[in-house]
Amino acid sequence: MNFFRDSAREKAGGRSFILRRKERLYLQKWRGRFFSLIISLLVLLVFLASFLPQKARPFFPPEEKLNLLLITVDTLRPDRVSVYSEKYLRTPNIDSLATKGVVFERAFAHVPITLPSHTSILLGLNPPSHGVRDNARFRVKPELTSLAEILKSEGYSTAAFVGAFPLDSRFGLNQGFDVYDDLFPAQPSLPFTFSERRAEVVITSAINWLQKQSSPWFCWLHLWDPHSPYIPPEAYLKRFPGDPYSAEVAYVDDQLGRLLTFLTENQWLTRTFIIFTADHGESLGEHGELTHSFFIYNSTLWVPLIISGPKIKPGRIAEFVSHVDLFPTVCDLLRIKKPAWLEGSSLLPLLQGKKASLHPIYIESLDPYLNRGCAPLYGFIEAGQKFIEAPVPELYDLKNDFDEKNNLASQVNLQIYQKRLSEIRSKTAEADLASARRPADQETLRRLRSLGYIVSTQPPTRKVFGPEDDPKNFLPVQQKLEKAIILHDLGKKEEASALLEQVINQRKNFASAYIYLAHILYSLNRSSEALKILAQAFEANPEDHSLASAFGLFLVREKRYEEAIKVLEKAISLYEDDPEVWDQLGIAYWRLGQFEKAKACYEKALSLDPTHALVLSNLGALHLSLYFQNKNQIELQAAVDYFERATELDSRLGLAFRGLGVSYRLSGQKEKAVEAWKKAIAADPDDDFSLLNLGTTLLEMGEKAQALPYLENYLKLKGKELTQAEREKIEKLIQQCREK
Repeated sequence: MNFFRDSAREKAGGRSFILRRKERLYLQKWRGRFFSLIISLLVLLVFLASFLPQKARPFFPPEEKLNLLLITVDTLRPDRVSVYSEKYLRTPNIDSLATKGVVFERAFAHVPITLPSHTSILLGLNPPSHGVRDNARFRVKPELTSLAEILKSEGYSTAAFVGAFPLDSRFGLNQGFDVYDDLFPAQPSLPFTFSERRAEVVITSAINWLQKQSSPWFCWLHLWDPHSPYIPPEAYLKRFPGDPYSAEVAYVDDQLGRLLTFLTENQWLTRTFIIFTADHGESLGEHGELTHSFFIYNSTLWVPLIISGPKIKPGRIAEFVSHVDLFPTVCDLLRIKKPAWLEGSSLLPLLQGKKASLHPIYIESLDPYLNRGCAPLYGFIEAGQKFIEAPVPELYDLKNDFDEKNNLASQVNLQIYQKRLSEIRSKTAEADLASARRPADQETLRRLRSLGYIVSTQPPTRKVFGPEDDPKNFLPVQQKLEKAIILHDLGKKEEASALLEQVINQRKNFASAYIYLAHILYSLNRSSEALKILAQAFEANPEDHSLASAFGLFLVREKRYEEAIKVLEKAISLYEDDPEVWDQLGIAYWRLGQFEKAKACYEKALSLDPTHALVLSNLGALHLSLYFQNKNQIELQAAVDYFERATELDSRLGLAFRGLGVSYRLSGQKEKAVEAWKKAIAADPDDDFSLLNLGTTLLEMGEKAQALPYLENYLKLKGKELTQAEREKIEKLIQQCREK
């Protein structure tokens, strides 16, 4: 609306033409003066603004939304990355990140355990604040907000591809991820080991996801390979004879080369920030610790950290930084407002060549306290010094003694450091130890123990500790346990069991040692001894859920179903949310012909873990049994559905493919049955059931040439166990196959 023009129109009726023309001339002159005045004011404002305090220019163009790739390599020591040290091997692909970014020479984890450490990275909180203090019994509280949730709210696509069970979605780190790829095999490929997903599998899955992305994305890649047991591909073991740990790292570096090549070829590298780090290190015998999780020395807390990306100038930074600094750094790099609760400091000033205000680094290990009855370890790193609060306290000058060989605790007033530690801990929003804690189910315990983690289900109650409770004094027992695990991995089971017997004699209440020993004895076909060990342990510790569930599982294996039911029901009374116990209870009822009770147990297990492939397979077997009982086609179709779901979740679960083949065969789908049994044999070449059924079905289909090798292999595998009549029957079938 033009005020002047409208006013003129209101009075135009009684005015002469001359007056109206004068008025128009006046208004035209006024408009010119008005716009001149506006331009003058704008110039004046710009001039005055030059004297005002200036905001920092954005590090990157404001119109561009960049991607984020977080790579965490489990159990990786910096001295196995050649940009830190060339003593052991070259890692050219990891080093290439340093040519486009900054190497932090002194970066630290807060805890030497996988789940708590990754929780600190992804939540930006110290362990006391997020409450996740160990692997098995803790879960990220849903009310906490993760980096993935923040980025998702900013329009990012989010995905995680993890390599090992400690980061399974059941522990809560999947919050905020559109895709959380944690589909691990239901059963290990070797007895008493964990079937890890190698780096090539994890990276291939990530690449497949990245190929579909067009919007800004956040991708977290977790590579498990350097974790014990060190079993690298054969070609890498030959390159590093006697050093399988370095061989694992070399393999990971080559696989990362595939990823970096993909990013380059797809023009992602110039639009992506990459953060490369480890969750913790590995002792490899330093300070008497063979692996990690026990002490908080630099051998397990010092981690590599490289941050690369657009506009980041290559360099090296010597300041002491930590995992909680990564979340606020990402926020600054991506120009996102930092949440107020973050406990770290942004490293962006350091990346820009400026000084940064850094916090003291909080460190801890509660593993000795939670799982071994020892004192907990707390500490901090600040101003080049490291203090460890323990019954026998420790103080180190990290600038001159980074390997922590000279304990200075006896030379100083420790009250100063103890007071400082109390101040640091008081500033964290410390969660109650039980707030994020939950009893670990038997499947969780089994998987974690197979990785070498010691997990107890008995909550510790002690608060006062003496020098005899210091983890350093527990070390001889710990060393025997770790050595037993390594001996087992090397195939020296008898030596491993002898060591574990020594451990049990020293620590009568060490539940994990009993369970390890029972598994080894069972693998040596000494099942009666295994059961005896567990029976003694369970009698001495009747309220220990892990012992009750392990004992029940072994009773099921030995077909002592009625005894198993009693023990498993006791385990459920101690903790009812264990899908593994419900599954085993279902098997016991199924074997006793109590199908409805078995079904209820399986369905309960499935409600607790909908992706439990073994439970789905067992449900398929149950419905197959019901079909044999009543010939109801609905039961047969249910069996097919459950077996199919199980095989979709775990392509190596031979048991499910075997049942699926039977179900297809009964429903008249011979071709599908043949394919299912072939996959069962691929998973287990000694699957005599599938060999026989493949041979006979192919023979029925007229495929004599295909049937012949399966029947021959069956006879070779089972020949000594067959009766004369059974052997003659198989030989007759083989003869039919050979006839033209």
